[in-house]
Amino acid sequence: MQTERVTFLTTPDHKAALDAFARAKGMSVGHVVREATSRYLLEVEMTEEEQAAFLLRELSEAVPRMRADIDAAIASIDRANAAVDAVLAGEEPRG
Repeated sequence: MQTERVTFLTTPDHKAALDAFARAKGMSVGHVVREATSRYLLEVEMTEEEQAAFLLRELSEAVPRMRADIDAAIASIDRANAAVDAVLAGEEPRG
């Protein structure tokens, strides 16, 4: 996904609220703002066909990232399992 920088001004309290919300959700502030603006744009009257096209684009970008994240998580779990197996077998853990 190609991105461009967008800057907006807000109050310190609003920025703190965005930071707290993003942290609680495990997201970046940028991700929260992108999601919020995407939802806002969807509220504009769109035909069902336009909504479907928009959602298809979003899914086409999101699914590969989700698959990569899942693959990385599985690889991490496999490494952790191997380390536990080695310790249980009395082998020296690898650094």
